[in-house]
Amino acid sequence: MDVRYVAHLARLSLTDEEAGLFQGQLQHVLDYVQELSPLNVADVEPTAHALPLQNVFRADEAAPGLPHEQVMANAPQARNGLFMVPRILE
Repeated sequence: MDVRYVAHLARLSLTDEEAGLFQGQLQHVLDYVQELSPLNVADVEPTAHALPLQNVFRADEAAPGLPHEQVMANAPQARNGLFMVPRILE
């Protein structure tokens, strides 16, 4: 595999020194994959992740918010009970 071609696809510019370094590293990876090729993996189920995924977020539960007056106390400018912000479109 040509490191320069992959770098081009990734829109990376590499020095000659970096290309040589990455070519050697890539060759080590490919050599290791070649060592694994004789293993019988016919009974191994394909997986996307080594460990099962689980949702780490808390449940989305409704909770009471702050009183409107307390929220509006933080507004630099307010009108009719709403935050006033600088106009960004002309």
